[in-house]
Amino acid sequence: MRLLIEGAMVWDGTGAPAFPGKVLVEGERIAAIAPQSETVASNGAERLDATGKFVMPGMVEGHAHLSFVDTPRGTWLGELAPEDHALLTMDAARKLLGAGFTSACSAAAAKVRLDVAVRDAINQGLTDGPRLLAASPELTVTGGLGDGRKLHLHQDSFGIAVDGPDEVRRLARLCLREGVDTIKLNISGDFGTESAPSEAAVMTDAEVAAGVEAAHTIGRRVAAHARASASVKRAVKHGVDVIYHCDYADEEALDLLEAAKDRVFTGPAIGIVLARLDQVRGDNTPQGRIFFERLKPLYEATCRTHNEMRRRGIRVVVGGDYGFAANPQGTNARDLDHFVTHFGFSPSEALQAATRTGGEIMKRGHELGLVKPGYLADLLLVDGDPLKDVRVLQDKKRLAFIMKGGVRYVPCEGAPHVRRLH
Repeated sequence: MRLLIEGAMVWDGTGAPAFPGKVLVEGERIAAIAPQSETVASNGAERLDATGKFVMPGMVEGHAHLSFVDTPRGTWLGELAPEDHALLTMDAARKLLGAGFTSACSAAAAKVRLDVAVRDAINQGLTDGPRLLAASPELTVTGGLGDGRKLHLHQDSFGIAVDGPDEVRRLARLCLREGVDTIKLNISGDFGTESAPSEAAVMTDAEVAAGVEAAHTIGRRVAAHARASASVKRAVKHGVDVIYHCDYADEEALDLLEAAKDRVFTGPAIGIVLARLDQVRGDNTPQGRIFFERLKPLYEATCRTHNEMRRRGIRVVVGGDYGFAANPQGTNARDLDHFVTHFGFSPSEALQAATRTGGEIMKRGHELGLVKPGYLADLLLVDGDPLKDVRVLQDKKRLAFIMKGGVRYVPCEGAPHVRRLH
């Protein structure tokens, strides 16, 4: 397949201004890019007049939870039978592709093999979805985020409780044996977990070190849920590769992140915080007031931290814990507006976080995240200019096509999925 896209404004993902140009796609890769005034050797290519439209790299979801299927509570994920859960995870993958995200770095699966099975099905062409790096469930401690059990009742959730370095090592090795690309460790608590608040680092140094050792020994990666400042420091100290949230990072933690910025990725996942704040704002029930009192300082800390991260040049990816009832799958492009509105990013900086930095977190920065000759043809053709208003990417009707590896998709009318163009 050869396709010449002509007449569009081309934005290459580097932060350089967009320019009127043309892009030649051959097979699964970009063959050439040129200003509109120049000639491109395109004999036999299908020609597409894209005048008035905008070409950019496909976006990368840096904090994906495809198996978090818009659930109202974590333990509902444990109640889902594996067969049903796999189908719903495939459905979430199609929604994410339909939202313009051609790649996704998973931040945790709700069952050990869910990400692995869906990743492999996408790679084999059995279902449509983004390129996916698969993650383990969230390895947490007893009473930590993702431990849904009670003394009188066993309830599975999205986490697996492990206590002590030996248990962490054993579960990490099990998940690695089953094919995950990333081990997820919940080093801190969270705003909805009574026995492990956001400000507490509940996983010990020895436990974190054991998980990192297990993954790094065989060349795999580790991601961490780390809201507390102490949890961020613990993650950097032991070599965690992707450190999510970092809300309460103090000056020392920010200095450590900056020193490691060529190795470490971060992601705020503010989408769920804003969605839950909207839910509880004005809720005068006792529970509503409690959650508002927890979420407001968390939101304020997140904004302070990520404005500073942007200033220091620390790598930040988009991705907002989508997959809960308040923050459903397929609405992920809202994150770009969050970066602009709450973190002080320019539209270009937010788009770079979703494209160029996204290609790097996928460990394919040499061929993903830019519109560049030789790179994979993961492209969006947009009816509108995201450099003027990133919110245009939230409107799926503005996506004239979504291209992944040279294959074109369009959002289905009246459905949150895509259909492949032949």
